[in-house]
Amino acid sequence: MKNPIKIAALVILSAAAGAGTAVWVVQHRSALVTPVGEMNMVSGEDSHGHFLTPAKDAQGKTYYTCAMHPQVHSDKPGQCPICGMPLIKKVEAPSEKTPLVSGERKPLYWYDPMKPDQHFDRPGKSPFMDMQLLPKYAEETDSGGVVTIDPRMIQNLGIRTAAVERLPLAREVRVAGDVAVNENRIEVVQTRAAGWVEKLHVRAVNDPVRKGQLLAEVYSPDLYAAEQEYLLALRAQDSMLRSGARQRLLLLGLSPGQVSELEQTGRASKRVAYYAPVDGVVTELGVREGAQVNPGMSLYTLADLSKVWINAAVPEAQAAGLIRGTRVDATISALAGHVFRGAIDYVYPTVNLQTRTVQVRAVFDNQHIEHDLLLKPGMFAEVLLGQGQTRDALVVPSEALIRTGTRTTVIVAEAEGRFRPVEVKLGMQHGGHTEILEGLSEGQHVVASGQFLIDSEANLRGAFNKLEAAPEMRP
Repeated sequence: MKNPIKIAALVILSAAAGAGTAVWVVQHRSALVTPVGEMNMVSGEDSHGHFLTPAKDAQGKTYYTCAMHPQVHSDKPGQCPICGMPLIKKVEAPSEKTPLVSGERKPLYWYDPMKPDQHFDRPGKSPFMDMQLLPKYAEETDSGGVVTIDPRMIQNLGIRTAAVERLPLAREVRVAGDVAVNENRIEVVQTRAAGWVEKLHVRAVNDPVRKGQLLAEVYSPDLYAAEQEYLLALRAQDSMLRSGARQRLLLLGLSPGQVSELEQTGRASKRVAYYAPVDGVVTELGVREGAQVNPGMSLYTLADLSKVWINAAVPEAQAAGLIRGTRVDATISALAGHVFRGAIDYVYPTVNLQTRTVQVRAVFDNQHIEHDLLLKPGMFAEVLLGQGQTRDALVVPSEALIRTGTRTTVIVAEAEGRFRPVEVKLGMQHGGHTEILEGLSEGQHVVASGQFLIDSEANLRGAFNKLEAAPEMRP
């Protein structure tokens, strides 16, 4: 006994934009419910006995379909040939083939504005988003790079525009920096004669010292012998011998004051005292008490922190206008409320190849009325260079820029929901705005938010290609 022939409809959407839509009916010859297998593309028949015959949609036609497999259409109740579930009743919606009213534009296809690369052959709701599909008309496909969006959809897409305006643009560069020791204010205390350290009066690194403070006492047989020779020359009242002995003491490291003291006391000292030449802190301690020292050995390295450096790495593109003497303001997160003012002392002549930055060195006074040495080497600083230098410039919000790597473009908003890509040449950046040197004029509007959705919706690659071809077409 044979069962009635079961009929199902498989709707295949056209892949080409604007092409007609064919509806095919899958007819099942077998009485068994068999999954659809591979299709013979020549005969239209598959391995399970299904074959395709063309059919046409009818406006308002009643049909039956499977809830799990909506591609199945049947003109009578029954079971799904794929899963066996009972078919449910549906009414065919009007298709795009409904006769058009005279003068009405014919859509090429419908699309989801959030997924514009997917095309549909009839109106309805998007299977991706819970929103109505929009029509795409033939005159919109070749618009010279202009993209048209239904004004009703602009707000739904979150498109926001901003004016191209002329504003005072400050020539300021805000970068990170760090406090460092001013290397021009480093002093080293060394011995010029061999001996032994008998007494250290400053014994730790980072200890503060004052100018003239006693640092260490060293026993040096050579210095002791030179002092006795000088005393003998004084007693002999031989000017030439006296001058030679005095010069030897100075060369061995005694200061003129120590030589004068030797003349007044008339007694040679076994210990030679070493004093701090500047106010500062001990950054290096080269000896310990009891250690032997040789000529040229460093006892102490002292750093005067009354003036310090702040080193900053400035991006290569923003370093051109920075010269010596340019004003620099610095703030320290650990010193809230304090603004330190200095000036550029030196712009380094090389560019860091890894970071593409130029190092800039600024000098700051570290002595203040209330406190001394607030700026400590190693502190992190936020540096503002060139504050107060302003000029009028044509600017757009920096968020409106689309950077492709080879060019920078903006989306210009025109009337009636029309958008056009424009290539621009950039200048300085400051405070969320970017200077436009070429490509725009004051009073225009650019898309500041949602421009990438427009880029995706319209497939702006073609528009960008026209931008590239335009110079070649010019005479």
